[in-house]
Amino acid sequence: MIKAAIIGATGLVGSNLLDLLINNDEHEKISIITRTVPKGLSQKVEHIPLNEGHYTFPANIDTAYCCLGTTIKKAGSKEAFLEVDLELVVDFANKAKEAGVKRFAVVSSIGANAKSKNFYLNTKGKVEEQLKAIGFKRLVIVQPSLLLGKRNEKRFGEDMGKVLYSVFKFIFIGPLKKYRGIQALDVAKAMIVLAEQGMGTITVESNVLQDFSKKYQEL
Repeated sequence: MIKAAIIGATGLVGSNLLDLLINNDEHEKISIITRTVPKGLSQKVEHIPLNEGHYTFPANIDTAYCCLGTTIKKAGSKEAFLEVDLELVVDFANKAKEAGVKRFAVVSSIGANAKSKNFYLNTKGKVEEQLKAIGFKRLVIVQPSLLLGKRNEKRFGEDMGKVLYSVFKFIFIGPLKKYRGIQALDVAKAMIVLAEQGMGTITVESNVLQDFSKKYQEL
């Protein structure tokens, strides 16, 4: 039986991931680290309060999932964005490693590159580099493109992107296939498959995530 921990369980990918793990018989306990307590939690779920970046990492966790992600607009500044998307992510990974976690999966972004001039992609790239240096037995980095699904919050840029994608999605073929939008549920399914199988570090782009999501039912 597997014990998992999730930070970012109230976001688009994280909420789908939590639902999957609750309904997965192989997972006996899921610890979630959030600022507020989600309503109607399953008895399988343990809530750990997150207070200004401080929390106690749960013991005896097999797999840790990081689904953190914000925007500069929501965070309020680039500095505040870095506190969530870089510092809190890396801190979670370090705490997981110290607690003996062997398997770690994180949501990054298509195009992540520490040398990118784009602030967002540069940040994601730096996170990936720091996570690789920690030394997990299994490190899964998923790089989705435009996330599809219903959020609890409004993100104007993302909503506009979804509208444009629905109009021009026919162009996402060949080399552009990896930029196709992907359902958050499929990302969550792929994360579980990838995290629970294999060893070493693997980075998976959006179009390949679709293939792994289809293998979820085989677990």
